[in-house]
Amino acid sequence: MTDAGKAKGPGGELLGIGAAAARAGVSERALRYYQQIGLLTPCASTPGGMRRYSEDDLARVARIRQLQTLLGLNLDEIAVLLRNEDRLAEIREACRREHTTAADRRELCAESLRLQEELRDTVRAKRQAIDGFLADLDARITKTRDLLDQMTTPAGVMS
Repeated sequence: MTDAGKAKGPGGELLGIGAAAARAGVSERALRYYQQIGLLTPCASTPGGMRRYSEDDLARVARIRQLQTLLGLNLDEIAVLLRNEDRLAEIREACRREHTTAADRRELCAESLRLQEELRDTVRAKRQAIDGFLADLDARITKTRDLLDQMTTPAGVMS
């Protein structure tokens, strides 16, 4: 163990939960919860069971936060999306392998297409919900502006 909850692993520096949470901009509780629900698996742990996080783990936390803030996805939706992204990475790796046959590559490509379409459908559904929310908000703004115009127009004066 080096300083402040850091250790060296085969892929570089590994962080304890406190340092990882601070670097990721989340709480330790959030990291534990992400692990509990299967969104994140720390790359290592000590013999005593203390979690250790890599740069890849921190990148995954950043992706989770991005999906929450940018797309407004909930954790269940994020879990599905991350599983699909993980599978897409596995498919890319399998297609690069020398021993993968042309038939296997076609099958993998078809699966990749299906997963990408599912991801697009998820994003499209979220966009439609946001568009609906914006349309409702625009209607309320118009109604409020009309009401304000009626209040500021002197009674009996035609405009």
